Amino acid sequence: MKIHAEALLFDNDGTLVSSLASVNRCWTRWAREYGITAEDFARIELHGRPAVEIAADLLPAGIVPQALARIEQLEVEDVPGGVEALPGTLALLDSLPAERWAVVTSATRRLAEARLDEVGIRPKTMIAADDITRGKPDPEPYLLAARELGVDPARCVVFEDAPAGLQAGRAAGMTTVALATTHQAHELDADLVVKDLSALSVLVTRTGVEISVRD
Repeated sequence: MKIHAEALLFDNDGTLVSSLASVNRCWTRWAREYGITAEDFARIELHGRPAVEIAADLLPAGIVPQALARIEQLEVEDVPGGVEALPGTLALLDSLPAERWAVVTSATRRLAEARLDEVGIRPKTMIAADDITRGKPDPEPYLLAARELGVDPARCVVFEDAPAGLQAGRAAGMTTVALATTHQAHELDADLVVKDLSALSVLVTRTGVEISVRD
């Protein structure tokens, strides 16, 4: 299978990098501080959504700004040693021209930059939670990324590990590639499902990028 595109749009956590242990540590501590139970977490969608929306689902509106600042602080402080590049990430990104790809993350810009910098990834274009009004599964983040790159959404490929992000990519009219890094393959609805980025090869052409599954 080959996919042709003009731009590649990557989610960050669970797609380019793994910060799962760090996320679990920080959110567990945050939940204890704010009296949030496991049952509270179980009733809402967590993965792939902006922290501000999660906090708003769990806490009274009046303390959401304070709680949001606290979880960002905890996660940024936990970055050193708490983030690693997922298989295939660095090789794939190194093969791409900077203007052909972007990171589209539900994290704040401060947190996303800290995690990416930890593994040596410095995207020219990034859409973060600070840049949008509606997070994934809304298509806004991916549509904004396409606009920033000057590419027709239909000519973009989205790489995601979370159902919410894949839903956002589909709603934006983009081709979707799911990575089974944080969910089982059968839980992921996408045009293509692979284990991680190491399963893919890319060929840069005069008009864009050709994506293939490795033999």
